[in-house]
Amino acid sequence: MTQQDENEPKPRLVFKDPFEQQTSDDTDRGWGESQGGRGLDWYLDQRPPHHGEK
Repeated sequence: MTQQDENEPKPRLVFKDPFEQQTSDDTDRGWGESQGGRGLDWYLDQRPPHHGEK
């Protein structure tokens, strides 16, 4: 270190770009979904009523 480096103030806070980090609501777990794959039963349960039974 030089004399000039020692006299410079060091940053106290480090701000990171929040868009670089994934939040819990970006995941299935954050929305209450299980970690298992989505099978046919899940898709049939999600079918809207106006699509009728098949």
